[in-house]
Amino acid sequence: MPHAVARLREERLARSAKPFIARGSRTSRCGRCRVPRSHCLCDWLPQVTADSAVCLIMHDIEPLKPSNTGWLIADIVADTHAFTWQRTGVEPALLELLADPRYQPVVVFPGEYAEPERVVSDVQVVAGKRPLFILLDATWTEARKMFRKSPYLNRLPVLSLQADVLSRYRLRRSTRSEHLCTAEVAALCLALAGDGPAAEALDTWLDAFTDHYLAAKQHRSPDLTDATHLSLEALRRPS
Repeated sequence: MPHAVARLREERLARSAKPFIARGSRTSRCGRCRVPRSHCLCDWLPQVTADSAVCLIMHDIEPLKPSNTGWLIADIVADTHAFTWQRTGVEPALLELLADPRYQPVVVFPGEYAEPERVVSDVQVVAGKRPLFILLDATWTEARKMFRKSPYLNRLPVLSLQADVLSRYRLRRSTRSEHLCTAEVAALCLALAGDGPAAEALDTWLDAFTDHYLAAKQHRSPDLTDATHLSLEALRRPS
C-alpha cells in the first residue's frame, strides 16, 4: 500500500490544472523510489520499527519533487501522516490527528521563532502516548511563513533542536550548511525519542537515496559495497 506522501502526491497530481515538470523530468523514474529506473534502490529499502509518529505538513509542490526527503521519512516510519499546507484553512483530518489522545504532538522548529514558554529542547515521552513530530516540509523561506500562519499549531510545544552537525544533503542548494533537510531533522527527532535504530536507518536511507540519485545524474554506478549499502544490507526488506 502506498505510504502517506505517495498518496498525497497522487492527490496533488489529480487536482493539477497542468502537469508539474521537475528538473530531469524526461528521465524515466521508478514510481516507488523516484530515482531513475537504471539506479532504482527499492531493493535496499530497510525494515525497521519506530514507536514515534511523524506528521508532515508539506508546501504545495513538495510531494511532486523527486528530491523531496519527506518521502524517505514515510519509507522508514510506518506511522507517518502527510498533509498539504493551506494558507487560508486547514484540513479537518489534520486537526483530528493533532487532537488524537493517542499522540503527543510537538512542532519541530527553531525556538527563536516561538514564544519562550513554548520551547522545549528534549522529548518527554508520556506513558500511553506516541510522540508525534510535526515537520514543516518546505524551503526555509516557505517554512517560516507556514509556521507564522498556522494558528492551529500555536497551542503546541515547539521542539528546538540543538544539533551541532552540518547537512549532508546534496540534492538542493542552501545558503547555510547548518540548515538540515527534512529527513535529517526527522532522524534527530527519532533519536531524541529513543527510536535509535529507526533514526540510523533513516540517515542511511537518505545517504543511499542521495548516492543513487546523483549517480544517475552523473552517469556512474553507485558502489553497492560501500558502508552505506552494507548497513542497508542488514536491514533490507525481503524482495
